[in-house]
Amino acid sequence: MSERTKIQAPTGKLGVLIPGLGSVASTFVAGVALARRGRALPIGSLTQLQRLRLGKRTAPREVLIKDLVPLAGLDDLVFGGWDPVETDAYEAARHSDVLPPHLLEEAQDDLRATTAWPAAFCHDVVRRITPQRVKRGTHREVVEALREDIRAFRSATGATRLVMAQLLSTEAHQPHGPAHEDLDALEAALDRSDPAVTPSLLYAYAAVQEGVPVLNGTPNASVDARSLQALAARRRVPVAGKDLKTGQTMMKTVLAPALQARMLGLRGWYSTNILGNRDGEVLDEPANFRSKEVTKRSVLEGILRDDLYPELYGDYCHKVRIDYYPPRGDQKEGWDNIDIVGWLGQPMQIKVNFLCRDSILAAPVVLDLVLFLDLAARAGLGGIQEWLSFYFKSPIARPGLRPLHDLFAQHLKLTNTLRTLAGEEVLHHTGLDYYSDDADDDPARRKDAA
Repeated sequence: MSERTKIQAPTGKLGVLIPGLGSVASTFVAGVALARRGRALPIGSLTQLQRLRLGKRTAPREVLIKDLVPLAGLDDLVFGGWDPVETDAYEAARHSDVLPPHLLEEAQDDLRATTAWPAAFCHDVVRRITPQRVKRGTHREVVEALREDIRAFRSATGATRLVMAQLLSTEAHQPHGPAHEDLDALEAALDRSDPAVTPSLLYAYAAVQEGVPVLNGTPNASVDARSLQALAARRRVPVAGKDLKTGQTMMKTVLAPALQARMLGLRGWYSTNILGNRDGEVLDEPANFRSKEVTKRSVLEGILRDDLYPELYGDYCHKVRIDYYPPRGDQKEGWDNIDIVGWLGQPMQIKVNFLCRDSILAAPVVLDLVLFLDLAARAGLGGIQEWLSFYFKSPIARPGLRPLHDLFAQHLKLTNTLRTLAGEEVLHHTGLDYYSDDADDDPARRKDAA
């Protein structure tokens, strides 16, 4: 058993700062409000519902995650954010039409208390939204205004700790340039208001300078920028991202590892979606869709090792499509057609039709990430939090490391990190003593029954 990590107690309020107070954010706030009053079950949240096995199978202990490590309680959470359109989370929830009226009304007070401040916004990177409430000025002036919002929120709520959850609309794709790769170049780009530095990066920079952990739930350039990671490492601020893994991509990270584990080949994977919420409208712009396409495509490239198995994965076709279809609203439908190859090169197919609800799947992910990033900060874990890759389409890792995409490998890394923080043994499934000739007939007395 390892030594338990010294972790500061989660005393006081935990403030959640949300750039992008839309459907995901309002569903998240409403869910927390209802769950802490016992009006709804926080289904989908590992921090609230999942139990981890501690010890061997011969003498297991099943412990809730929230009892294993000191997480902030739901009653401790307070919310605020920025949005170019909405004025508070209640208006956002009403417009997005995700929750039924009776739940929306039960959570109304908490939603209205979650106010939206004027946002950092650039019409060149999000063309499908008509902004109404934005911050004006140079990059430096906008950053200072964001930092002042953070300080004012901390003072008004009495929050002792903060976490930023970026849930902004998808920005137009652009390749990483010097400002994304080098901290000095980023500082210079801020000085000259370089358009390469988009609002997502401005929010992240402002948060890290204020010592606030950041999760990037979008495909935008933010904490994945090496320049921002360097700043986070220097200031010992935890960061994680990018792009929440919820529906279709979550299924890819389940199915693709299964194909590789069984050494089945792949000829093609066609993925398409229809959705009608604000995210769908923004993604109807080709440049914005490209940002989402990059993160969605990265999953197969990260799992299927064409360098090790070129005969199986060296030449497959991967297509990703998203169509804006207003009648569907937040209830997205995804189709996958997977052409695989089996024994003696014979073709087979897998077809998946996932009728999911974007915000319903994303809300518990946001909750977990907020609580885990706060835990990381109190445990003194700064910089990239790779153990949180489980929650992202395009997880970030240290330079030179291949990001982990396999959902089950990610889950084991996450849960073993929690075990380590708690001073418990990590879970593994080894142990030849289990099969040795001199093994005792009593399983409880075997050396290793992991």
